[in-house]
Amino acid sequence: MDFALPPELVAYLAELDRFIEAEIKPLQDADDNIRFFDHRREHSRTDWDNDGLPRPEWEALLHEAQRRADRAGHFRFANPVEFGGKGGSNLWMAVIREHLAAKGLGLHNDLQNEHSIVGNQPLVVLFRDFGTPEQKDAFIPGLLKDELFVCFGLTEPDHGSDATFMETRAVRETRDGVAGWRIDGPKMWITGMHKASHCAIFARSGGADGDADGISCFLVPVPSEGLVVEEWLWTFNMPTDHPRLSLTNVWVPEGALLGPEGKGLSVAQAFVHENRIRQAASSLGAATYCIRESVDYAVKRRPFGKPLAANQGIQFPLVELATQAEMLRQLIYKTAWEMDQMPHPEVAQKLSDKVSMCNYYANRLCCEAADRAMQVHGGIGYSRHKPFEHIYRHHRRYRITEGAEEIQMRKVAAFLFGFAGPNKRRD
Repeated sequence: MDFALPPELVAYLAELDRFIEAEIKPLQDADDNIRFFDHRREHSRTDWDNDGLPRPEWEALLHEAQRRADRAGHFRFANPVEFGGKGGSNLWMAVIREHLAAKGLGLHNDLQNEHSIVGNQPLVVLFRDFGTPEQKDAFIPGLLKDELFVCFGLTEPDHGSDATFMETRAVRETRDGVAGWRIDGPKMWITGMHKASHCAIFARSGGADGDADGISCFLVPVPSEGLVVEEWLWTFNMPTDHPRLSLTNVWVPEGALLGPEGKGLSVAQAFVHENRIRQAASSLGAATYCIRESVDYAVKRRPFGKPLAANQGIQFPLVELATQAEMLRQLIYKTAWEMDQMPHPEVAQKLSDKVSMCNYYANRLCCEAADRAMQVHGGIGYSRHKPFEHIYRHHRRYRITEGAEEIQMRKVAAFLFGFAGPNKRRD
């Protein structure tokens, strides 16, 4: 059994490091762009007088970094070859995301905006797998060029993680001789709405409340008559791009239906495992950064005439975190490797519990590591002159979003006790 990373992957990590030094760090240091990453970061990123949305100059900087990464052949790495990518595997992406996050805050990989020089473009593959020929022609080129952006309108105010009790309804309606759908209902936490060209609205078009079937996905242009941003929800980590929406008498033609009618949840769940394993790797990388910075500080800091690191009260909590990080790394790499050994549809049936283990534990570990880093660093760790508060505030989000840790643990329990998965009981 060989646990060594493939030599080609190790070489690619070095190539990414060289690219960051040559292209990304100079951009980050130019024209006071460092303000987006130092103690001024939250203010510099946030347009407080415009509903707390991201400042245009902040998003322009992210776009320029992505453009440079795309030109160098890195940004589309995970995409299939037919879309200009390199078909990056789950294992490679997990290692890459951990490697980049472990470098700390920077333009190379700003997790608050889901930004990275090695991008994650699941919508491209989603349209390939679920889109009609017309939808593929209309959306895939624009998504690849970052000219279109589709946000997901799944969550609702009164139902949170349970999408099967969706209040939003879609009914067939013909207008001006054109067959289509009328959509009505509320949505919440629709990330990226401020820059969206379309919102993929999930609505019940049949079946009963609580049924997984009967929910359909519709591509609603932004703006559309009757689609209203009621408020932008400010969060623990600003800026915000998560609004509460209302849809009132919104109409779309038949061609706006994405995927099979009544099977919208399969569209929403199509790439959840790939996203979760990559996000887990990012949380692990951020945790590793916090642990490493704490160790370095404890060695250098000398209160009362001796290194802070000489105290077991400092050592033991960091030992616990380092041990957990090492064990988690092996689980993430093994799970990602196993995902690469089977067709995509089998992952949900055979490995969903392992992906959930990786995800909920990594997010929790990152928060614990950031909190410990603040404690080890003392007052300066609590300040915004260190990145730990930013890391904590951002990664605390992932214990709720992307599948709350309770939902992830319920998935693990379902596999463990035989309610789901390959060992499902038949009694």
